[in-house]
Parts: sequence; C-alpha cells; structure tokens
Amino acid sequence: MQLGNVKIRNHLIMAPMAGVSDQFFRDIVWQHGAGLTVSEMVSAKSIVYGNKNTIRLMENPAYMHPWSIQFFGHEPEILSEAIKRIDDNFPEVQYDIVDINMGCPMPKIVKNGEGAALMQSPLLAAQMIESAVKASHRPVTVKIRKGFTPATVNAVEMAKIAEGSGAAAIVVHGRTRDQYYSGEADWDAISAVKQAVKIPVIGNGDIFTPETAIKRMQESGCDGLMIARGAMGNPWLFSRTLKYFETGTLPPPPTKVDVIKTAIAHLHAVAAHPTARIEEMRKHISWYTKGMYGSADIRRRVNKASTVDEMENLLSEIMEEPK
Repeated sequence: MQLGNVKIRNHLIMAPMAGVSDQFFRDIVWQHGAGLTVSEMVSAKSIVYGNKNTIRLMENPAYMHPWSIQFFGHEPEILSEAIKRIDDNFPEVQYDIVDINMGCPMPKIVKNGEGAALMQSPLLAAQMIESAVKASHRPVTVKIRKGFTPATVNAVEMAKIAEGSGAAAIVVHGRTRDQYYSGEADWDAISAVKQAVKIPVIGNGDIFTPETAIKRMQESGCDGLMIARGAMGNPWLFSRTLKYFETGTLPPPPTKVDVIKTAIAHLHAVAAHPTARIEEMRKHISWYTKGMYGSADIRRRVNKASTVDEMENLLSEIMEEPK
C-alpha cells in the first residue's frame, strides 16, 4: 500500500496506543509482520517546550521503517514548529510519516480542544493538516472517529476536508467519541468514507481475529486495517492475518511456549534500555498470559513483581507447567 511517497510493506497497520505502543511493542509487532507502526501520541507543544519525556516517545529501532509519529495538539503553528524542531534538533529521529490525532476520546485531551474535539472544529482541523503538510516533506495522515456524538456523525465531511487539505490517507475508527471503546465499531461508516474520497482509507475498530480482518476488508472496501487492542499480548494477529489473506488457510494460534518466549524477549528488550521502566512490562505480561491456566493468579503475581528476575522466573514457571 502506498501512502504518499512512502510504500508500506502490507495493508496491516499497528495503531498508536498511549502507554502501549512504545518502541519495544512496535518492535515485537514489526517482527510479526505489521506493515507500518505508529508511535504513542506525541504532544506537539511538549516538543516545542523541550520536554525530555516526549522525546523518548520518538525512539525507534533503526531498522524499523516505515514508521509514523502521531502528533496531537490544537494549534497549527505549534504543530508546524514541532515538526521543524524534530528535523532540526533530532536528526536521529528518522521517521517516515506524520500522523495527526483527531480521534482520542480521553477527557484531558478533549477538554484542551485536541484529539476527538477537532471533529467539532472542521475549519481548525483543516488548518492543522495544512500546517503539517507545509512543514514536512513526509506524507501526512489523519486519524478520526465516526463523529463526536451520535447526533454529529461527520466522518465523511472530515475525510473530505483531510483530502482537500493535503492528507495522504485517513484512518477511521468506527465509533463516536461518546462511545470511547464500548459497543461495536460501525464499519458502514468506514465504508461511507471509502466511497467519498480518493485517498487511501484505513479502517479501525474491533479487529481481534484474522477472520474478522478479512470480513471487514471485504465489506468496507477499505485499503488497509489498523489493529489496536487485538494486538496487545497477541502480535501473532498480524502474522496469522497476513497468512490467511495470502493462502486462505487460517494458521494455528501460537503455542504457550511461543507466547512465553516472546514475552521473555520483550522483557529483555525493555530491561536493556537505560531509561525504560520495567514496571511497564506488568501489563504486557498480563496480556500475553490472558486465557492461560491460572491467568488470574499470574496477573496477581506479576503486579507484585518489581525486577526483571522476578518477572522472568514467573514466565519460566508458566512455560514449564503442564497446562
């Protein structure tokens, strides 16, 4: 699939997820076949103000390309300045695509006029996109929702605005802001966007199995799929879905040994990084072991673990158990 002047290796994209899609998680899903990975949300204003924690969000393995940085904000001039500052001051951040978040539903984001709040301000949304397009030689993509409320569904309008403002592609999450992540994603709304614009449309929402992935692609006609929660603890969703698309045969799920070995490799990668917080692995281990025998007890134990050795010993015990 082509996004502007960037070719991605397939049509499956890993979604940006705050507190989840750090460089270690991106590395895991990349190894399992994701065609494009996206950073956690990066505050444009924090870049301009030189926040060191924000800079860490833009770390990425050198071999993993293409990848995208997702920015959030509500001031076009700040977004433009943030993009320029990364290019001027952080040449090591070799990213390939600018993504603008216009879908985050979280109250602290929305109350600042950012994320999904931009669905209520189409003119400002257009200015944000135009400022990014002018500031960067990279393709600019935009992630939106179906609408802000059920009474103000405007994904088609927003998609047309994005296209007219120079966006190279649009991602549509088939829920309103009011839904957050509850209920079912509306893929008819995604299909309507696909029919309304010429730029690539990527559908997002409730992709948890390879079977669902194929069904959604066929029904919506969209150009790609963005996978979010379905990949937490399950990077095989990418590799199995790709194989299913290619062969029509559903590959078997990973074995328990496969899962635990991947969790341990993920743990070691985090542990080797000088500034990474090992406590972040607690949630990942809980996701990797979800559905395993004794998973509630595993979750309880990992939430008490505070060292690499404790976590690795727990994972090794799980791998050796007969069930």
